[in-house]
Amino acid sequence: MVETISKTRELLTSHVARFREAGADAAPVVFGDHRKPEAVLLSFETFRVLLDVVEDLMLSERIAERDARGGARYSLADVAAELNISLDTQ
Repeated sequence: MVETISKTRELLTSHVARFREAGADAAPVVFGDHRKPEAVLLSFETFRVLLDVVEDLMLSERIAERDARGGARYSLADVAAELNISLDTQ
């Protein structure tokens, strides 16, 4: 369900409290003018998880591109080490 901007503003403190309590398990808040989805409010934990997923997808794309060109094959760990990216999921 999409909240209005004014309702999201009114409930911001309670949304943040819910994010603190539930962390990544807290449902995001979708809001916008006239209940048209325009933005999403989510916990910082969820944001970090999404960034990790995007990094993994970008690395996967690079590996697939190299593979398609017949280049050398590397493990995800090798590529992450080369790019100085930690694969730890903390």
